[in-house]
Amino acid sequence: MRAVTTLSVVVLASAGIGHSVMASLDADIARVDPFKDMKNRPAPGHGMNVLLVGTDGRDKITERERRKYRLGGAPCHCTDTMMIVHISADRERATVVSLPRDSYAEVPPHTDETTGRVHGAHPIKLNAAYAEGGPQLTVRTVEAMTRLKIDHYLEVDFITFMRTVDVLGGVRICTPQPLKDSYTGLDLSPGTHKLNGGQALQFVRSRHVDAASDLGRMKRQQRFLAALIERASSSGVLLNPIKFRDVTRAVLGSVRADMGFGTDELLDLGRAMRNFSPSSSEFTTVPIGQLGYAVKGIGSTLKWDQARSDQLFQSLREDKPLAPPAPARPARPAPTTVEVAPAQIHVQVENGTGTAGLGRRMDAALAAAGFATNHLPVTAARHDVRRTVISFDPRWDRSARSLAAALPGSELRAVRGMGPVLRVTTGADFKGPASVRKVRAEEPVPQGDAAVVRGDEAVC
Repeated sequence: MRAVTTLSVVVLASAGIGHSVMASLDADIARVDPFKDMKNRPAPGHGMNVLLVGTDGRDKITERERRKYRLGGAPCHCTDTMMIVHISADRERATVVSLPRDSYAEVPPHTDETTGRVHGAHPIKLNAAYAEGGPQLTVRTVEAMTRLKIDHYLEVDFITFMRTVDVLGGVRICTPQPLKDSYTGLDLSPGTHKLNGGQALQFVRSRHVDAASDLGRMKRQQRFLAALIERASSSGVLLNPIKFRDVTRAVLGSVRADMGFGTDELLDLGRAMRNFSPSSSEFTTVPIGQLGYAVKGIGSTLKWDQARSDQLFQSLREDKPLAPPAPARPARPAPTTVEVAPAQIHVQVENGTGTAGLGRRMDAALAAAGFATNHLPVTAARHDVRRTVISFDPRWDRSARSLAAALPGSELRAVRGMGPVLRVTTGADFKGPASVRKVRAEEPVPQGDAAVVRGDEAVC
């Protein structure tokens, strides 16, 4: 999750900042050699593959920040997130593939970094490779699982993530449903939020928001990365040397990179990516074949769908995009995603104004948007309602929020005992069908399905 900030270095380089500025970055980057003495590696493909690794690093955060953002506990010598970022050979596209930390893996023979003990090949969870053999064993394990040659290695931690978001002035996130996690302290209401560094860390760390657990968290991490790219590319930071300097200092303060990823690589990549944007990126998770795959001595793991995973990584080797070409943008805005499908929401419309037929027009507009109206609008007791009111039983609050998304500016009013039928009291603010926004329920992702999403589809 912290690894998402590292990609911003690549994006920021697209400003084409002079070599004198970029050369100073080398001194800020701690070096590691994850490719030392590696043999029998996969054949190189087309494009460039970067392994982004997020480590704990909470020991570098102040005690006040630990308490505020629920970062208690001792730091661990482990990775919490891994992503493969594939940069196309023409430098016009980036593909981000999340590798679940609980993936079933088999590490090759190695020497334990902590104890010095020699181990034979054995099964583990993917995130344990770092604890046993550091960056080198992590790269060897990922290459063995994907048959994809890793060209560069980048590693970041909590503090890098928070500082980068703050120096960018925050990142905008949208959510159609409330997000609350008592473990991280995340508490977002439906709508748009601008998150600072600490809040962003809560967003990407939360895994108790829904039943999807770690897979849901990876989806939110991908959404955040798309939003981060959008913020970096639209805020002017790429064209402002002072802002660029401040962001790169924040990013590189605790980054570790391989010996070959230096100034020249950043400059070459930056010049080629001047037009990089969220629409140039795509995000997916390695396909999962079995959840809860039990392994003796390890516990519950995620086993990859081997055939579909092989196909995914073959596409990266051949430098092919995963997502289909972007369709032409519709003339009208895309439907807003809501918690409950309109067809499941029963509505009674009443006219709260003195304008004859306004309730009938509201009923027809909601029905056209897919809501289950009863087609029998009535006259309200009051005829001076200015703002449309949605009255609902608190037990049907999710349906009420979904209906409110279709009626921007309406007022939600909880009334106990109403039952499943929501009441819409039409106000003078209703101007006809154009006042009703199209909405749709988010479709559940089947188990193991790894949908590909372009960056411009994941931002607000």
